[in-house]
Amino acid sequence: MIEANALRKGVIFEIGKDLFKVKDYHHNKTARGGATIRIKAFNLRTGANIEKTFNSNERVKNIRLDYKKVQFLYNDDDFYYFMDNETFEQPAIGALMVKDVAGFLKEGLAVKLTFYGDEPLDIDLPTSVELEVTQADIAVRGDTATGVTKSVTCETGLSVQCPNFVDVGDVIKVDTRTGEYLTRV
Repeated sequence: MIEANALRKGVIFEIGKDLFKVKDYHHNKTARGGATIRIKAFNLRTGANIEKTFNSNERVKNIRLDYKKVQFLYNDDDFYYFMDNETFEQPAIGALMVKDVAGFLKEGLAVKLTFYGDEPLDIDLPTSVELEVTQADIAVRGDTATGVTKSVTCETGLSVQCPNFVDVGDVIKVDTRTGEYLTRV
């Protein structure tokens, strides 16, 4: 058991039979009353978002997680498939669980999977990925005087704001935490 004060962004905990990952955390302290902890969390099994408030003295059940380095293979409509590089097992994660990071996943990308027992729950991406630009708007000649950006589409379908000099066929580095353009490779 862990105290509600220990809940921070990214912490995974259990309530009943459901596993939740904290997405947002706020600690509120009133003058005479006790502190309250308000969280926004994501149910790792059903994909539902919840908002919950805890008193500072409440406790939640901590869980033991395992991590494995895997390689992304492919996806179909319902699942994303990975391969464990040591055992060659192929765990799959539901599409709902990876909807926020699906645009960063390309074939062969090394990621870290979070497991609860034998159940894969979550993906930890590297801090940046390199993606090829497949579609880019045409830059207008007068737009180059300032830091004007344009929207480009990458090989995974991810849309990124880039400087005007980025063209189709270029490989760009994208930050997986913010989705922002970093540099041209």
